[in-house]
Amino acid sequence: MPIRKPHKQARNLRKIMPEAERRLWVRLRNKQLGGFRFRRQHTIGPYIADFACIEAMLVIECDGEQHGFETALAHDAKRDAFLNQEGWVVLRFWNREIHDNMDGVLETIHDAARNSVLFLSSKPEKED
Repeated sequence: MPIRKPHKQARNLRKIMPEAERRLWVRLRNKQLGGFRFRRQHTIGPYIADFACIEAMLVIECDGEQHGFETALAHDAKRDAFLNQEGWVVLRFWNREIHDNMDGVLETIHDAARNSVLFLSSKPEKED
């Protein structure tokens, strides 16, 4: 399996993370949330997810005010549809929600990751 070259834009995004992403990353990194490993600014197809847990096929997006505009909503819907089609579950949180309700956000993420892993592990393997 070839080693995947990090996406240049993803590397740059890691350096300029918005405050809400930084605060959430502090709580997700180093397997602090239920032992799940999250990556930040992870490339999936043509998109870069704010956070991704590969084990649970879970993407976490932190949305600022700009995501409330019609063009951004359409872009996010297209992006979410692509990720869902690829098997990923996408959770979106407003930045304000991360600031005001970190415990609730973390609980939602943990529940989704745990449920996703349970679901994925219960699927029968494909026969050749």
